[in-house]
Amino acid sequence: MEAELPLVLDHRSRIPLAAQLVGRLRAAILDGTLRPEHTLPASRRLAAELGVSRGVVVRAYEQLAGEGYLESRGSGGTRVAVRSDGRGMASAGTQAASGREQTATIDLTPGRPSGAPFRDRDWRAAWRKAVAEPVEVELPAALGTPALRAAVADHLAASRGLTVSADDVVITAGTSDALQLVVAALRGQSALRVLMEDPGYPTARRVLSAAGAAVQTLPVADDGPEAAQLAALAPRPDAVLVTPSHQYPLGGRMPVKERLALLAWAEANGVVILEDDYDSEFRHRRMPLPALASLPSAAEVVLVGTFSKSLSPWLRCGYLVVRGTSGQRLKNARTNLGTPVPGVMQSALANYIAGGGLARHIARARRQYAHRRELLLDRLGGRADLQLAALDGGLHAVIRLQPGVPAGHVAQEALALGVRVVTLASYFAERAPENGLVIGYGAPTDLELARALDIIAGILDQRPVARRSTAASNWQRHRRQCAASVSGREDGGQREHEQGHTAVEDAP
Repeated sequence: MEAELPLVLDHRSRIPLAAQLVGRLRAAILDGTLRPEHTLPASRRLAAELGVSRGVVVRAYEQLAGEGYLESRGSGGTRVAVRSDGRGMASAGTQAASGREQTATIDLTPGRPSGAPFRDRDWRAAWRKAVAEPVEVELPAALGTPALRAAVADHLAASRGLTVSADDVVITAGTSDALQLVVAALRGQSALRVLMEDPGYPTARRVLSAAGAAVQTLPVADDGPEAAQLAALAPRPDAVLVTPSHQYPLGGRMPVKERLALLAWAEANGVVILEDDYDSEFRHRRMPLPALASLPSAAEVVLVGTFSKSLSPWLRCGYLVVRGTSGQRLKNARTNLGTPVPGVMQSALANYIAGGGLARHIARARRQYAHRRELLLDRLGGRADLQLAALDGGLHAVIRLQPGVPAGHVAQEALALGVRVVTLASYFAERAPENGLVIGYGAPTDLELARALDIIAGILDQRPVARRSTAASNWQRHRRQCAASVSGREDGGQREHEQGHTAVEDAP
C-alpha cells in the first residue's frame, strides 16, 4: 500500500531540504503514521509534489535506509522497515519453528560493510549485462579479464590517484588468495620471511603461516612502523606487510616522512613491500595520503586491494597492483595457477565499475558510515572512562578501556545481552595487548548501532564506583596526552598530504 504523505518543506529555512525531509519522514515512522505495510512514493513523483530536485528525495531515502527506518527493494519500491516502537519487522526467515520471534544478535564484528550494493539498481543491471553476454568456451584469462583489469586501473586512478595500466593489475579471490599467491611466487629455497605489524590483521598471519611463510612481527603504535625500528631489524625480512593508509586495527596513518623512509629501507635491502589498502575509500575527516605504490622509489611495492570492504566479502574478489621483478614473478605464478574468480563475476564487476555504479555506491556508503561514526561519538564520545580512536576513516572504531575494566568481561556481558564485539587484544601477536574493544559499524543499521552502543554504555555504567575512581586521575591524564597527540597530527595532516602529492608530482 502506497503511503499518502502530507509533507510540507520550508524552502526559506536554513535547514537543508534533505535534512527537513529526513526529519519529517522519521517522525512519521516513529509516531505510527507510516507503518511497515506502507511503500513510499517514487523519488521522482515525491520530488515533483514537494517542488524539490529528485536528489533531495534520494538523499533522504538513502539516509533513512542507512539508519534502518526504510528498506529499498529496487523495482519493488522503498518500504518502511520498522514499527512505531523502533523495532525491526521480522521476516519469515527470522521466525522460530514454534512461531515465536527470535532475538537477533547485533553483530559489531569489524570488517563487515553494508550489504546495500546487492540491492543496488546498478549492481543488478551489471549482472544482467554479464549473463546476457555470449558464453565463453575458454577459461577466464589467468591474470583476470581485460575488462576488469582495465576497470580496476581506472578506479584506482580516480579513487587513489594511482597511475597504473591494466597490465599492472592481477585479479585475485580477495586478500587471503593474494597473500597465498605472494608466498607461492616469492619464496626461494627457504621459507619466505614476512614482517607484519603487531597489532595487525590476524587472518593475514594465519594465511601467511599456512602458505609456508615464516611470519615475524614488529610492535607498532597507531601510525605503524618507524624508520628506526626497520633499520634495527636483523636479519632482514624478504617482505613486509603494512597498512599505511589506516593501520589495522589502531586506525592511524603512516606519515609521509615514515613512508619515504620505509621505501628507502626496502630499496636498500631488497625487501618487497606489501601495501594492504583495505579500506582507503572511506575517509571521514582528512584527505587520504598517497599510496606507497604512487610515491617515487625504486623499491618494489605490491598493492593489495579488495572489494570486500567497498562491496562485500561475499564476492571473494580483489586485485594486486604489481611491477618490477616481483611483479613478473607474481604474474608467472598466477598464470601457472589460473584465476580463482569466475568469468561471469569478473564481467559483472567490470560492468559495475565502468558504468559508475561502484563510485556511486562508495559515495552513498561514505555518507552512511560518516553518520554512524557521528552516532558513535554522540553515544560514547563524552565519556571520561574510555577513549575512542581509529575514527578518521574505515568501518571500525577502537574503544580503549580503563585498566580496571577488562575488555573480555565487557565483551562477554555484551554478548549475553545480544551484542557481539571483538576485544582489541585479539589483534596482538607477541607484544603485550592493549585493553579495549574494536567496534565495526559498517553492517548494522543506525538503529541497531544505537541500541548496541547503549547496551555497552550500560555495562560500563554498572561498574562499581570504587573501581571506576581508582585510576581516574591517571586516565584523565592519558586522555589529555592522547588529545594533544591527535591535535598535533591534525595540524600536520594537511602538510603531510601536500608533501605526499608533491612527491607524486615529482615522480618520473
